Amino acid sequence: MIHGLLWFPLLLIFVLLTALGWLERRRQNLFRSWAEGAELSKLDGSGAARLKKGILSWSSFEAGSFKEQSTFEITKLELLELMALTSGEAPLTTESQGRCRLRLIGNGQEMDVPFSDAEQARDWMNQLMQRSRCDL
Repeated sequence: MIHGLLWFPLLLIFVLLTALGWLERRRQNLFRSWAEGAELSKLDGSGAARLKKGILSWSSFEAGSFKEQSTFEITKLELLELMALTSGEAPLTTESQGRCRLRLIGNGQEMDVPFSDAEQARDWMNQLMQRSRCDL
């Protein structure tokens, strides 16, 4: 009886990890179908983003689906900044790593797209600038 009670917490942990793995796989499969046909897409802990037909869409994962937060037309892009996520209006330095956000400004609209990784955000910044120049 004692041996069974000792193994019971391990069984619970195994079931919990299996359920979390299943949820993550479901989130990734939903992302694949959501981002299908996109020129540029990302999925991280901060949310999902895609560039499709000149429109940048940002979504968060809530209740088993992607809930669209905002859209931005890339051809109207005037300014693109890499900002710190939590320190208000402070721009991110080139040495900084970790969580950040891309601020897109244009056509009287301002949109912040959060990223979990500053390197990925810098790569997106370069690609969005290239695409906005090509579309002009």
